[in-house]
Amino acid sequence: MRRKDREESRETALRIIDKAPFGVMATVDSDGEPYCTPLSFVRDGETLYFHCAREGHKIDNLKRDPRVCVGFTGEISFPEDDFTVVYESAMVRGTAEETSGDEEKIFGLRLLCERFTPKNMAAFDEVIARSLAATGVWKIRVEEISAKRHKRP
Repeated sequence: MRRKDREESRETALRIIDKAPFGVMATVDSDGEPYCTPLSFVRDGETLYFHCAREGHKIDNLKRDPRVCVGFTGEISFPEDDFTVVYESAMVRGTAEETSGDEEKIFGLRLLCERFTPKNMAAFDEVIARSLAATGVWKIRVEEISAKRHKRP
């Protein structure tokens, strides 16, 4: 990290991930071009889960090269009396893999739904029964994590 004065702890990085409404996942396509996708993530220990379609450009990239980088932005503000941005961010590097069976897939989906749609959990089992086969669930094992914060002086 270039600005060591803005570096934050691993615990701060995890808190930023846990409160960020989404992260942007970067992959590399077959032509070596970067490809970024905003996704909703949930964290379970050292693993991030996301859901998606079962096919598409992102999936092709992940199956060819599972290395990813995901950026998260936490709190952010633009002070009106200064030319700066006050922010916090976290970045994860890791390896993505598709979940290995219905049990793990449902586990990841339950975590995502509990985080983003907790008031709808009464319908979870019914929706899962209808859509599980058409839904992809992937996990990213956190291999590197960092956080950065720019505070007002």
